[in-house]
Amino acid sequence: MDFYPFIAKHALPDTYIDIAQKWFAPLAETINKHQSGAKGPFFVGINGCQGSGKSTLTDFIVTYLTSEYGLDVAVISLDDFYSSKSHRRALAVKVHPLLETRGVPGTHDTDLAAETIAKLKGYGTVSLPRFDKITDNPKSVLEWPVANCPPDVVIIEGWCWGVPAQTTEELKTPVNAMERDQDELGIWRNYVNRQLEEAYQPLFDQMHYWVMLKPPSFENVYKWRCEQEHKLAQANEGKRLMSDEQIYSFIQHYQRLTEHSLAVMPDKVDYLLELDADRNIINVTNKAS
Repeated sequence: MDFYPFIAKHALPDTYIDIAQKWFAPLAETINKHQSGAKGPFFVGINGCQGSGKSTLTDFIVTYLTSEYGLDVAVISLDDFYSSKSHRRALAVKVHPLLETRGVPGTHDTDLAAETIAKLKGYGTVSLPRFDKITDNPKSVLEWPVANCPPDVVIIEGWCWGVPAQTTEELKTPVNAMERDQDELGIWRNYVNRQLEEAYQPLFDQMHYWVMLKPPSFENVYKWRCEQEHKLAQANEGKRLMSDEQIYSFIQHYQRLTEHSLAVMPDKVDYLLELDADRNIINVTNKAS
C-alpha cells in the first residue's frame, strides 16, 4: 500500500506512516486472514468515543484491504442511522425531552440498521444510509451510496457500538449535572438502557470481530469533540455548528455510556488500541494473535 495518498487525503503528518505500519497494517492483515475463512461477509465492529479516530482508522482498513487484496469493503457508521428531527421531537414528547438530542440509543432507526445488515448478507445491491449533521436529518435516499452484495468485509463503527446495557443499580446515580437536573426520575437513562438491550444488542451480536480505540478517560472527549466540530466547520465554509459551550452540554448525553464503555469494552474486543490524551497509541492488545 502506498501510504502517501492516504495521509494527503486526511491531512496527516508523515509520522502516521510509522504508526500505520506498526499498528494498523497488522490489524488489516488480521481482518483479511479471518475474512478468507468466512462463508459470507466478515463483519467488523469498531468502538471508540467521539473524536478518537474511528473514521480515519476505518478508511485506512478499507484502503489497505482494497489495495493489497482487492477486497470489496462496505462501511457503515452508527451515526448514519440517526432518526429525523421530527421523529426525535415526537420521542421527546412521548418519552422524555432529552431524546430530542441525537446520540444515545433510542435516537437511531434500528429497524433500518437491521434491514441494511440483512441485505448486506444477501445478493444484489443495497443503499447505505447517510446522515447530514448540518441539517440534523437523514440525507435524501438519492444521496446514499450503493453497495454490491455481498461484500467481502463490512465495517460498522460507532461511539456506543458494542456497548452492553447497564444494570438497574448502575442507572440509579446520575453521572453529571444534566442527568441530575433534567432526568431526576431516571426516565431518560432507563429508556436508553432498555433500547440498548432490546434493539441494539441483536445488531451487535452479528459482528464477527471487534476493535476498540480507548482514550484515557471521558475528559478527553470534550477536547476531541471540539476539534472535530472545528474541522467540520472549516469543511463547510466556516459555518459553525456548535459553540464550545454547546459541545460541553451536548457531550453530557454521551457521558454515561462512554464511561461504561471504557470500563467494560476492553475485555470484550479482539483488538484494543489504547490512546493517550493526544491520541497517540501507547499500547495495543491483539487477542487474536
